[in-house]
Amino acid sequence: MLETLFFDLFAGLSIVAGIGVVVSRNTMHSVMFLILCFFNASGLFFMLDAEFLGIVLILIYVGAVMVLFMFVIMMLEVNVAMLREGFLQYLPLGGMIAVILLVEFIAAANSGVFTADVHATAAHLAQDVNNTKEIGKVLYTKYLLGFEVAAVILLVALIGAVVLVIRERKDAKYQNINAQVKVRREDRVRKVRM
Repeated sequence: MLETLFFDLFAGLSIVAGIGVVVSRNTMHSVMFLILCFFNASGLFFMLDAEFLGIVLILIYVGAVMVLFMFVIMMLEVNVAMLREGFLQYLPLGGMIAVILLVEFIAAANSGVFTADVHATAAHLAQDVNNTKEIGKVLYTKYLLGFEVAAVILLVALIGAVVLVIRERKDAKYQNINAQVKVRREDRVRKVRM
C-alpha cells in the first residue's frame, strides 16, 4: 500500500514536472522543472531496487548536465520576444503532432495493459545480487554499440554547446596562425638610427 502511494507520488510529480518543462515560458524555469522531473524519476529507480541508476541520475544529470544547461542558457541570452514571433507559423504542425500523441496515449490506456487486474508488482532482488555488476555485464556486452553511440552523440552535443557560446568580440585579440607562420624579419624588426 505504501509502495503504491510513493509510486503514485513520484510518477505524478514526474508528469507534472514534464508538463512544466514544456509549458513554461521562462527557460530557467524549464530547467528547474527538468531537475524536479529527474529527482522524481530517480525516486522511481530507488523503488525498483536500482539504486545505482537512481544515484547516477542525480549525480550525472542533475549535478552535471543540468548545470551545463543552465550555464549555456545564461550565456546564450535568448531573446524571448524574437522566439514568440514565429509561434503561429509552427502551430498547425505542432497541433497535428499533439493530436497524434493524444490518440496514441488514449489507445495505449485502453489497450488493456493498464487495467486493475493486470497490475504488475516489481519483484525485489535478493540481497546477494549486485545491480551495479549486473548493469555493467549487460551494458558492456549486449549494448556496447549503443553505449558508444550515445557517448559520441553527447560529445557532439557538448561541442555544439561550446560553439554556440563562442562569440566574435571586437575588443578581444585573436591569433592568426597563418599570419604568424608567414612572418618575415622585415615585418617585425625596425632599424633605428641614433
